[in-house]
Amino acid sequence: MNLAYYLTPKSNVAYLYDDYTFRQGLEKMRHHGYTVIPVIDREGRYVGTVSEGDFLWKILDSDGTAASMKDMERLHVRDIVSWNRLPVRITADEEKILGAAMTQNFVSVVDDYDCFIGIVTRRDIMRHLTGQGPEKRV
Repeated sequence: MNLAYYLTPKSNVAYLYDDYTFRQGLEKMRHHGYTVIPVIDREGRYVGTVSEGDFLWKILDSDGTAASMKDMERLHVRDIVSWNRLPVRITADEEKILGAAMTQNFVSVVDDYDCFIGIVTRRDIMRHLTGQGPEKRV
Protein backbone atom coordinates (compact mmCIF):
# COMPACT_ATOMS: atom_id res chain seq x y z
CA MET A 1 0.00 0.00 0.00
CA ASN A 2 1.48 3.31 -1.07
CA LEU A 3 0.54 5.68 1.77
CA ALA A 4 1.27 8.77 -0.30
CA TYR A 5 -1.59 7.84 -2.60
CA TYR A 6 -4.06 7.85 0.30
CA LEU A 7 -2.55 10.67 2.35
CA THR A 8 -4.62 13.69 3.34
CA PRO A 9 -1.82 16.26 3.53
CA LYS A 10 -1.14 18.37 6.60
CA SER A 11 -2.40 21.46 4.76
CA ASN A 12 -5.88 19.86 4.62
CA VAL A 13 -5.92 18.55 8.19
CA ALA A 14 -6.81 20.41 11.39
CA TYR A 15 -4.20 19.99 14.10
CA LEU A 16 -3.18 21.65 17.34
CA TYR A 17 0.16 23.04 18.40
CA ASP A 18 1.40 21.67 21.69
CA ASP A 19 1.88 25.20 23.07
CA TYR A 20 -1.77 26.16 22.58
CA THR A 21 -3.55 26.83 25.82
CA PHE A 22 -6.08 24.29 26.99
CA ARG A 23 -8.84 26.68 25.97
CA GLN A 24 -7.40 27.35 22.49
CA GLY A 25 -7.13 23.62 21.86
CA LEU A 26 -10.66 22.93 23.03
CA GLU A 27 -12.09 25.79 20.95
CA LYS A 28 -10.29 24.69 17.76
CA MET A 29 -11.37 21.10 18.27
CA ARG A 30 -14.97 22.19 18.82
CA HIS A 31 -14.87 24.46 15.77
CA HIS A 32 -13.83 21.57 13.52
CA GLY A 33 -16.16 19.07 15.21
CA TYR A 34 -13.46 16.44 15.73
CA THR A 35 -13.34 13.96 18.58
CA VAL A 36 -9.58 13.36 18.17
CA ILE A 37 -7.00 15.68 16.67
CA PRO A 38 -3.23 15.45 15.98
CA VAL A 39 -0.81 17.60 17.99
CA ILE A 40 2.49 18.93 16.64
CA ASP A 41 5.20 21.24 17.92
CA ARG A 42 6.19 24.52 16.26
CA GLU A 43 8.89 22.73 14.23
CA GLY A 44 6.22 20.46 12.75
CA ARG A 45 7.21 17.32 14.66
CA TYR A 46 4.43 14.96 15.70
CA VAL A 47 3.76 15.07 19.44
CA GLY A 48 0.67 12.87 19.76
CA THR A 49 -3.09 13.31 19.75
CA VAL A 50 -5.73 14.69 22.07
CA SER A 51 -9.32 13.56 22.32
CA GLU A 52 -12.48 14.99 23.79
CA GLY A 53 -11.99 12.57 26.65
CA ASP A 54 -8.50 13.92 27.36
CA PHE A 55 -9.98 17.39 27.72
CA LEU A 56 -12.90 16.19 29.84
CA TRP A 57 -10.77 14.16 32.23
CA LYS A 58 -8.40 17.07 32.72
CA ILE A 59 -11.30 19.38 33.55
CA LEU A 60 -12.05 17.17 36.54
CA ASP A 61 -9.49 17.72 39.26
CA SER A 62 -8.02 14.79 41.10
CA ASP A 63 -10.43 15.52 43.96
CA GLY A 64 -13.38 15.17 41.56
CA THR A 65 -14.36 18.83 41.40
CA ALA A 66 -14.59 20.70 38.14
CA ALA A 67 -11.81 23.17 37.38
CA SER A 68 -12.70 26.63 36.12
CA MET A 69 -11.75 27.82 32.64
CA LYS A 70 -9.47 30.30 34.43
CA ASP A 71 -7.55 27.33 35.86
CA MET A 72 -7.46 25.77 32.40
CA GLU A 73 -5.72 28.87 30.95
CA ARG A 74 -2.57 27.81 32.80
CA LEU A 75 -2.56 24.43 31.06
CA HIS A 76 -1.32 23.73 27.56
CA VAL A 77 -2.29 21.06 25.07
CA ARG A 78 1.09 19.38 25.73
CA ASP A 79 -0.13 18.73 29.30
CA ILE A 80 -2.89 16.41 28.09
CA VAL A 81 -1.45 14.94 24.89
CA SER A 82 -1.74 11.19 24.52
CA TRP A 83 0.77 8.83 22.92
CA ASN A 84 -1.68 5.94 22.65
CA ARG A 85 -2.08 6.70 18.93
CA LEU A 86 1.34 6.14 17.48
CA PRO A 87 2.11 7.52 14.01
CA VAL A 88 3.41 5.52 11.08
CA ARG A 89 6.19 6.51 8.73
CA ILE A 90 5.32 7.33 5.13
CA THR A 91 7.34 4.22 4.19
CA ALA A 92 5.39 1.88 6.54
CA ASP A 93 4.31 -1.49 5.23
CA GLU A 94 0.66 -2.50 4.98
CA GLU A 95 0.76 -4.62 8.13
CA LYS A 96 1.92 -1.67 10.26
CA ILE A 97 -0.72 0.62 8.73
CA LEU A 98 -3.51 -1.90 9.30
CA GLY A 99 -2.39 -2.46 12.89
CA ALA A 100 -2.56 1.26 13.62
CA ALA A 101 -5.93 1.64 11.89
CA MET A 102 -7.48 -1.12 13.99
CA THR A 103 -7.69 1.16 17.04
CA GLN A 104 -8.22 4.61 15.55
CA ASN A 105 -10.25 6.42 12.89
CA PHE A 106 -7.16 7.90 11.29
CA VAL A 107 -3.46 7.19 11.31
CA SER A 108 -1.04 10.08 11.65
CA VAL A 109 1.80 9.90 9.13
CA VAL A 110 5.30 11.25 9.71
CA ASP A 111 8.43 11.52 7.61
CA ASP A 112 11.90 10.23 8.52
CA TYR A 113 12.44 13.29 10.76
CA ASP A 114 9.21 12.64 12.73
CA CYS A 115 7.57 15.65 11.10
CA PHE A 116 3.82 15.36 10.73
CA ILE A 117 2.88 15.24 7.04
CA GLY A 118 -0.78 14.23 7.18
CA ILE A 119 -3.23 11.47 7.95
CA VAL A 120 -4.68 8.39 6.33
CA THR A 121 -8.26 7.69 7.31
CA ARG A 122 -9.56 4.26 8.15
CA ARG A 123 -12.12 4.81 5.41
CA ASP A 124 -9.37 5.21 2.79
CA ILE A 125 -7.63 2.10 4.10
CA MET A 126 -10.88 0.16 3.79
CA ARG A 127 -11.35 1.48 0.25
CA HIS A 128 -7.85 0.23 -0.58
CA LEU A 129 -8.58 -3.21 0.87
CA THR A 130 -11.80 -3.50 -1.13
CA GLY A 131 -10.08 -2.42 -4.34
CA GLN A 132 -11.93 0.89 -4.65
CA GLY A 133 -8.90 3.17 -4.37
CA PRO A 134 -8.89 6.51 -2.56
CA GLU A 135 -11.80 8.93 -2.82
CA LYS A 136 -11.34 11.74 -5.25
CA ARG A 137 -10.87 14.98 -3.33
CA VAL A 138 -11.86 18.28 -4.88
